[in-house]
Amino acid sequence: MLTVSEVLVFFVVSLLLIEFLKFQWMRRRFPPGPTPYPFFGNLLQMNFKVHHEHLKKMAKIHGNIFTLWFSNTPAVVLQGFHAVKEGLTAHAEDVAGSLKVLNLHQEKSVMFSNGHLWKQQRRFGIATMRKMGVGKKDQDYLLQEVAADLVEYLQETNGTAESQKSVCATWWKCETPQQDHRIRNSCLVLYIYIYMYVKLYNIPVYIYWSLSVLLHLSKFYCHNASYFCVEKKKWFTSFVHHNFLFNSYLQTKGDAHATYDEVNLMQTLVDLFIAGTETTATTLMWALLYMVIYPEIQEKVQKELDAVVGCSHVFCYEDRKKLPYTNAVIHEIQRYSNIILIALPRASMKDTDLMGYHIPKNTIVLANIDSVLADPEKWETPDQFNPGHFLDEDGNFVNREAFLPFGIGKWHRVCMGELLARMELFVVFSTLLQAFTFTLPEGVKEVNTKFVFGSTMKPPPYQLCAIPR
Repeated sequence: MLTVSEVLVFFVVSLLLIEFLKFQWMRRRFPPGPTPYPFFGNLLQMNFKVHHEHLKKMAKIHGNIFTLWFSNTPAVVLQGFHAVKEGLTAHAEDVAGSLKVLNLHQEKSVMFSNGHLWKQQRRFGIATMRKMGVGKKDQDYLLQEVAADLVEYLQETNGTAESQKSVCATWWKCETPQQDHRIRNSCLVLYIYIYMYVKLYNIPVYIYWSLSVLLHLSKFYCHNASYFCVEKKKWFTSFVHHNFLFNSYLQTKGDAHATYDEVNLMQTLVDLFIAGTETTATTLMWALLYMVIYPEIQEKVQKELDAVVGCSHVFCYEDRKKLPYTNAVIHEIQRYSNIILIALPRASMKDTDLMGYHIPKNTIVLANIDSVLADPEKWETPDQFNPGHFLDEDGNFVNREAFLPFGIGKWHRVCMGELLARMELFVVFSTLLQAFTFTLPEGVKEVNTKFVFGSTMKPPPYQLCAIPR
């Protein structure tokens, strides 16, 4: 007669065997990939993280389209330029869904919505940014003010400026209300929320429901963000002639066929906050770090600035056309720093076939942007900082089809703030290098360039000297 322990062992082994066989049956419906383990999927092989280096190693074994299992949830990975382009352009509409398991906000805003709601929110966001002057002289003037403030700040403190100022100036069209604790607290909680969201993104799917801390943070940031809307409502009648984000939203939300409401406004604020501060500020941090590491490139940029526009020129975005080397350096900074390693997860909207592989409906799709920006088939020296990637033999700037830091494909939600980000980087970077030469502090011989994981891939903390020119 079997003992209790023997029955228990038999039960556990049988359960594991059934789970393993179920996995093998389910795997036949998806592209190939590493063998998943019962209950854990491939999480053990990945050390419970979705790391771009792990994906690169797996692609060498299983090809540029393969499947990973997060517990019992499959995710199809697109690796390399051709797979990412095929998935996000030729099949863009098929993989344009928002991942519901990560969505704690009732599918609101541009980032997390689907279908008609997403189209309307994105259309509104792009139209409003046009009204705000993005891509026009008005936005140049605003960015010139921000750049001048950064120069003044560095001259006075020999430190780094706060990126929040650029965002508040864009949203509110006024100086940052430094004495307003509510606004500063809102900025802080949004940063914490973004950080926690990305950290928890690496945790198995089934654990999400037990993480109440993220839900509390979500409610807290909505409460704080609503302060912006309340204050703007108070000023609505006197500022109605300004075509800015709040006024446009509050005016349009009265449309019976529209999808505009308070929650969508809060979520759109978060989307713009991420795009307006986190990404641009992080890229500028890398930019200054690379100028310190590669002083010969910094000197060449400064020589071009001095020769073409002079030492007292106020930059506008149009200047990039006559500054090919500076423009190439900025693009290479974005490529080499690659602050967004893996695009926001998408979901297949229907059964589809991608490069000969079947992708069932509601499957998670991960596009590895790092594999595109470092694809050896598309870049001559993918592992080196080389502005020549964006220059032809005559020194003219050239666009590269594999340069995709803002995403690709109409339906794959290319960053609607792409033009604003390009303008910010060019105007601020050119202004800083016109005013300063950046060097390491005396006695410091080298700096660490290994990025720190977070909502964006930041450089480790570092010190530099801004020497006036």
